[in-house]
Amino acid sequence: MDWSLVLLSQEIECIIEQSENGWELSIDPRDRERAIEILLQYRRENRGWRWQHRLPWPDFPFHSGVVIWCLLLLVFYWLSGISTRLEVAGTLHSQAVLKGAWWQLFTAVVLHRDLAHLMANLTIGFVLLGLAMGRYGAGRALLASYLCGAAGNVLGVLLHAEPYRGCGASGMVMGALGLLAIQSLSFRRGRPFVAKYIVAGLSAGLMLFVLLGLGPDPTTDVPAHLGGFGAGLAFGGVITATPDKRLNSPKFNTGAGILLGGLLFLTWALALS
Repeated sequence: MDWSLVLLSQEIECIIEQSENGWELSIDPRDRERAIEILLQYRRENRGWRWQHRLPWPDFPFHSGVVIWCLLLLVFYWLSGISTRLEVAGTLHSQAVLKGAWWQLFTAVVLHRDLAHLMANLTIGFVLLGLAMGRYGAGRALLASYLCGAAGNVLGVLLHAEPYRGCGASGMVMGALGLLAIQSLSFRRGRPFVAKYIVAGLSAGLMLFVLLGLGPDPTTDVPAHLGGFGAGLAFGGVITATPDKRLNSPKFNTGAGILLGGLLFLTWALALS
């Protein structure tokens, strides 16, 4: 079949026929030498190529529930504009965290320094989180991404040489990117030739991380982005070990959503008290 397409692309007419010896290509004898030369070249250029098969990729839609997450960030931005207490209590202060204010690692994820900062995370996060929620389930993807945001803040506290203040959902967004980049690990069980798909997924995720997470803006918190992306890869690797039927079960996703809500309430209660 592929040989016939190669010859037709070079304007050599052929017919696929079945004989006693199997499948054959019937061509004009005058085109024989040229056809053999073209097919030999085709084989040299595609050495090691295997016939492609449809992968059992799970069908998942873009999850519209990501709008709720976007609205939550907008509400926090609006409230922080009304009262400075929210910003002061929730922003990450590295010295305070090192002295025990661990909740700032979480509260800082939903705060932003200005409108441009907020819109950058909303536009990119809307796409990446919506896809991650469709793939892993809404509750589980949001919880994992939120934990990735906190993990990014941990790395920021550890790597910044001087005391600093930080806020923003970019670590969470990079965590969602890590979740998507590692999802091809679900092919590792009983599937031949999966290494190239896993490497391709990781490579694509890494290139997007370089593009989105290592921007030229001097205010970019690279350690937080790196920590979020790395945590996303780690969480995604663990989650892909879960069968898809269990992964998307309402019980698991509801439980993850409740845990996320409880974590938000607890950390902000500690911050404001």
